[in-house]
Amino acid sequence: MSTPREPDDIEPPDTNADTYTYTDTEPIDAVGRLRVLIAGIPGARIVEGIVDAPFADVWAVMGDLEHGFGRFQPDMRHVRVLRHDGDRIEAHARSRYGMRARFDGVLRPGWCWLQSRFVIIGMAAVPEHGRTRVALTGGVRIPGRAAIVPVGATRELRRGLVRLGRAVKEG
Repeated sequence: MSTPREPDDIEPPDTNADTYTYTDTEPIDAVGRLRVLIAGIPGARIVEGIVDAPFADVWAVMGDLEHGFGRFQPDMRHVRVLRHDGDRIEAHARSRYGMRARFDGVLRPGWCWLQSRFVIIGMAAVPEHGRTRVALTGGVRIPGRAAIVPVGATRELRRGLVRLGRAVKEG
């Protein structure tokens, strides 16, 4: 299987998540918050990039779990929101491979964190000079441990970022 090619409207981030450090005076945005959260989960991976579109257009796809999320998330076939109360959300998802999961989490502009018994999904987006910085994470949880199975995660997250750029461009 070939590695997905990044379209012209997605650029790699200008920071390396493994070496970037924050100062006491620097506010942490949603992408930074996701980096910090992932740093505490063994095996978790994060992929970042710039989508050449305004934040509102990018988040319209990312934050629409029932209609937009499956357009860019490589292994999601269907997501149904069961309950949405403020920023708390409960959803049921089915993968392209037939697996099902019930997710609980938080969904607000620029931030989504969902977790089920066996899967986590994290998304963050922030406006950046008329474009949007995006960070994606996710993976299969190891039962009984706060850890993620890292096999293939980075490749799938990169595919998701490429597909997100295409979905935003298509409208």
